[in-house]
Amino acid sequence: MKSNKQLLLQYAGFGFQLISILGLMVYAGYWLDVRKLGPSFPFWVWLLPFVALIGTIVKVIKDTSKK
Repeated sequence: MKSNKQLLLQYAGFGFQLISILGLMVYAGYWLDVRKLGPSFPFWVWLLPFVALIGTIVKVIKDTSKK
């Protein structure tokens, strides 16, 4: 069994990872929208963070589920 401090650090790491990935995906989506589609519709700004969020949630579920 993991101690409370280890669990706290694990979940804090997941939180930092989620914020970092979402920030990078918003930036990448903005860059793609401005370069490729023009500023008419923010397609990639919506799609990339959504895909990253789903992927991160799946990873967290796999990492925290009992084996």
